[in-house]
Amino acid sequence: MKSFGNIAKDGQVRAVASGTLTDGKAVIVNANGTVSAVASTGKAAGVGSKTTFESGQVDEMGGTYDSNTNRVVFCYQDVGNSSYGTAVAGTVSGTSITFGTPVVYSSATTSNSKATFDSNANKVAIFYRTTNSHGIVATTSSSDNSLSFGSATQFDTTSNSRFSCTFDSSNNKCVAAYSSYNPGTNARAGRAVVGTISGTSISFGSTVDFFNHTIESSSCTFDSNSNKVVIFYSQENDSSNFKCVVGTVSGTSISFGSVVAVGGRGNGLASTFDSNSNKVVVIGRDINSSNKGIVKVGTVSGTSISFGTGVQIGTYAIDREDVKASLSFDTTNNKVGIGYADETNSKGKFISGSVSGTSITFDSEQTYEASGKPTQIAACVYDDNADSFVVGYGEFSTSIGRANVIDIDTLVTNVTSENFIGFSDGAFATTQSASINTTNTIDRNQSGLTAGQTYFVQTDGTLGLTAASPSVTAGTAISSTELIVKG
Repeated sequence: MKSFGNIAKDGQVRAVASGTLTDGKAVIVNANGTVSAVASTGKAAGVGSKTTFESGQVDEMGGTYDSNTNRVVFCYQDVGNSSYGTAVAGTVSGTSITFGTPVVYSSATTSNSKATFDSNANKVAIFYRTTNSHGIVATTSSSDNSLSFGSATQFDTTSNSRFSCTFDSSNNKCVAAYSSYNPGTNARAGRAVVGTISGTSISFGSTVDFFNHTIESSSCTFDSNSNKVVIFYSQENDSSNFKCVVGTVSGTSISFGSVVAVGGRGNGLASTFDSNSNKVVVIGRDINSSNKGIVKVGTVSGTSISFGTGVQIGTYAIDREDVKASLSFDTTNNKVGIGYADETNSKGKFISGSVSGTSITFDSEQTYEASGKPTQIAACVYDDNADSFVVGYGEFSTSIGRANVIDIDTLVTNVTSENFIGFSDGAFATTQSASINTTNTIDRNQSGLTAGQTYFVQTDGTLGLTAASPSVTAGTAISSTELIVKG
């Protein structure tokens, strides 16, 4: 005879409720013999509707997350407004993001804008190029999505491009990497500079070259385990041109270890730091792999770095350097998120992955732009307040500035293929003796059912016509309100 207590009627059991039970709710039995409602926590994977942050054409974009005010910030060239440098802030709510009014920070033709968040000063630093190279400090409002700027500071007078930047939280410094034209060698050498934010201003130390030949792209990130800045770049006219240097910030300067070959050849480099595994993660568009996106995991030791075997995302090519992928790290779920343009299938894609050792395994891809591949990828940033990723990009064909909120699958449910026992016959408070309709009883407390259909328990305790994971059969409906439990 099945029972945990006194039997109320045939096929019904009584057990102590752990948590409240509502009438007709799907119920599991716990290891200690109590019963609980079937429930889930976390989010299902999904992409929110795209939101416009700039109604005109955008180009050469960057972005970051301000963890002080919980705002996503994008910076870009506003082609429709004389190509001025412009920025906008947005707030995530659920699967949507709301943006404030875009603000001009550079009233000149502006290119190669990139941004990073200084968690010591609680400011956003934006690096960009006009005729020279500049840095500027942005303040995001904690009450709305407005932005204000200090005065710009010039840090290089040569013709520069391919900016990337990061924040060194050990030294409370912003570091920018870029290519700098040298008239003497006719090369765009790899160069870096250290910036210090004070109030709404930024000052710079002397520029330092980390590579004396032409580079085609760059990406930098900060390894908070080793307290090193890691700069990736692609060397022009080299058969294996993905390279890397490890930098050490001291005061307002930075010094570098020896150049390390990452492996692969191409462009479109992007990187992030996984603070769970204490590894650096980089992606590149690898010509040697038919322009596929190849991801490598790096381990910093002293002023050097070593890499595991590359892992390919998807089976198709990702798009060129100026719409390269963007990475960020989900500190809640310990996942690396990658936003990129699928060149083969002409779509905007997102994928998340988990680092283990010196490799990475990927979850299922999600599509955030189905109408065509984005013309730009501003940034893929992780919002730790909303526990969501946000991808900003130039929309296919129009290049209008768009953004999507993306959630990875973090659902955890308490139901298994074995612990479902039936439905609550009434409403019960926690610790009360609850009556449960079990196998072969008729539960009469449902609604919206179709007679003759088999129903399955979903991970959140609702009923559906298709099996969830795990697959748990609830029973067969005999009317709109009645179900033969596991009939």
